[in-house]
Amino acid sequence: MIKQSAESIAALFPPKKPPPINVPAIPDYLQNAYWWAYLHPNAVRVFEREWLVNLILWGNFSRLRDWALDELGATINHHVLQVACVYGNFTQHIAARLGEHGKLDIVDVAPIQLTNLHRKLQADPRIRLHHQDSSALHFSDASFDSTLLFFLLHEQPADVRRATLSEAMRVTRPGGRIVIVDYHQPKAGNPLRYVMLAVLKMLEPFALDLWQQEIATYLPSGIARSSQVKTTCFGKLYQKIVITV
Repeated sequence: MIKQSAESIAALFPPKKPPPINVPAIPDYLQNAYWWAYLHPNAVRVFEREWLVNLILWGNFSRLRDWALDELGATINHHVLQVACVYGNFTQHIAARLGEHGKLDIVDVAPIQLTNLHRKLQADPRIRLHHQDSSALHFSDASFDSTLLFFLLHEQPADVRRATLSEAMRVTRPGGRIVIVDYHQPKAGNPLRYVMLAVLKMLEPFALDLWQQEIATYLPSGIARSSQVKTTCFGKLYQKIVITV
């Protein structure tokens, strides 16, 4: 009877499960600066609208999306890493290009963003989602043929940006490519120059770094790359960097 009583009491107080291994915490900069855009449940409900994503980018979302994806080819038969989830149909368009031998992995540090993306995608064994921090990826060296960073770097402080780029180069195989699309300092005659300056100062505390510094300045010096090509569009408001590792 004593044994049964002890077992009954033990059942009321099961041992605590250990915390998951290698599950990243939400970074302080993301929690403090971008909770309203990516972490709060209402954020997904507000920003997951195609017209709003397009408006934020001054009607250029589809052009910028295709500008990035065209670097991967019309049919993707290699292994692609997308670093961070994206509002809108960015990932769905990658999925639509996947060929028989294509694979897509997506990482994000925010579980709510992974859940949202999972809802948008059809079940496909070629696509996998991972809860990881872009600045400390868990993949082995040279795991991917192409790595995409679409409007991510402007949201990160300088040290995290450097770590993210270092990780992107580490996990991309020699001969593979890293494709970056992000903000750029507009030319003096761009009518949106001062509008964007005010918007970024108010809402994007790290974005003006990309106006003042080339993305190349954040690349790790100890990792070789065979080429790096930069192009701009929309009066230099946006830039694309293609790095061949």
